[in-house]
Order: sequence, then structure tokens, then C-alpha cells
Amino acid sequence: MEGKEEDVRLGANKFAERQPIGTSAQTDKDYREPPPAPLFEPGELHSWSFWRAGIAEFMATFIFLYIIISTIIGVVKSPNKCATVGFQGIAWACGGMIFVLVYCTAGISGGHINPAVTFGLLLARKLSLTRAVFYMIMQCLGAICGAGMVKWFQRHDFETLGGGINAVASGYSKLAGLGAEIVGTFVLVYTVLSATDAKRNARDSHVPILAPLPIGFAVFLVHLATIPITGTGINPARSLGAAIIYNRGNAWDDMWIFWVGPFIGATLATLYHQIVIRAIPFKTRA
Repeated sequence: MEGKEEDVRLGANKFAERQPIGTSAQTDKDYREPPPAPLFEPGELHSWSFWRAGIAEFMATFIFLYIIISTIIGVVKSPNKCATVGFQGIAWACGGMIFVLVYCTAGISGGHINPAVTFGLLLARKLSLTRAVFYMIMQCLGAICGAGMVKWFQRHDFETLGGGINAVASGYSKLAGLGAEIVGTFVLVYTVLSATDAKRNARDSHVPILAPLPIGFAVFLVHLATIPITGTGINPARSLGAAIIYNRGNAWDDMWIFWVGPFIGATLATLYHQIVIRAIPFKTRA
């Protein structure tokens, strides 16, 4: 019996991996796990960096809504598909703006521009509840002002062409719309967590990655997949801002989908990233 156990050990070690993969390649040589952010941090309220970050989130979401709603109105207004950028153009506008805005604001606020992203990072303990709530409020205010700016500049087109609101398209059920928002937000938040993972960046420092690039591409690809279903929300502030300013027709019919779906998607993405990708709960002591 002892001889058989020895043979097993020899067999297991005879052909060692030439290059470790997966978790075996994850060393802590260049990385030390920071402590989780406190749930409540009242001292932040007295810090200029806290308010500056909120203003950055407001401005980024303001610009985002202005650009994408203007693009949507331009597409809807066009007499035929050949004379406009179409769904692909809307997707590029959304993904491109997220790339630009995350790049510009990441060093100030983290560049969330989305309550679902903020919620996911809150669950991952990357920021305090105080800051998360403040970010969400500023994001929603920025979205309202961005949609309001479009209405101010293009009142007739805004009011007659739908105002860029999100709604489940005819032919799709509410469940299908909810599922599209959950999956789309999962992709986005999972990408955000992966692209900004300090441990991953330390481990793969030989492979430089500009974090806003994969985040922008994720937004672009999700829009390609879900514009025909829901118009692509995956951002509660975006959906709320357009609905408040348009405020007619079916603007509020499916609003719950564009809040519940993204928050469920963000929760699932955070759990998957923390438990499976980073294996935080299963870390053993040496």
C-alpha cells in the first residue's frame, strides 16, 4: 500500500508544469491585499477629494447622456438606415464615450458613471457606503441634466422621437428585457472588476492594459446585443434621466426593469469575480 502511494506521488510530480497557469501563477510577491473600505466613513464629508469625485461623476454622466441621446435622436430622425449610423453607431457612441470618460475621471472618482458599477464596487468593498450613495445621487443628477440639455437644444425632435428612453421592444416579454439587462450589466461589471483588479495588474505587469479600453469595448458589445431588446440600459441613471425629462408615453412602463436588472447583474458579477476569479473567501493561510 505504501509503495502504491509513493508511485502516485512520483506520477503527480514527474511532469511538472513548465509554466504555471491559473491560480498557480498567482503569487503575492508584488501584491498585498489592501483592507476593505469601511462601510461608513463620515470623515469623507470633510474632504475636498470626496466632493471633487462627486462632481466628476456628475459631469461624466452629464456628458454621457448628452452624447448618446443626441446620437439616438439622430438615428431615429433619419429617413432610412443608409443615411444614418444605425444601431452600430449608437453602440460605438456609448462604448467610445465610456472609454473617454473613464480615462478622464478614473484618477479622480474611479470613473463609475453608472450606479450599477458603483453598487458592484461597494459589494466588493472598494468604496464606502457614504461615497457609493453620493456617487449614485450625482450620477442620476448628471443624467437628468444631460437629457435636459438635449431637450433644450432639440426640443421638437426630443419630444416627437422618443427622447432616447429605454423600454422593452414589442415582441419581447418583460422577462426577456429583465434577462437582457441582467446579462448585459454582468458583462460590464465583471469587466470593470477585472480591468481594475490591482492583484491582476501586479501579476500581469508585463502585459500593460489600459483599463478604460476593455470597459469601453464591453459597453459597445453589450449595446450591439441588447439595443433591439431594451434599447440597452445597463445603467439606471441613464434610464432615469431620459425618462424624467421625456416623461410621457411609455417612459415609466418598464423603469423597474432598468433598475432591478442592472443591480442583479452587478451583484452576480461581483460574487463571481470575488469568489471564483479572486477566490477571496477560500484563501488559506500558509
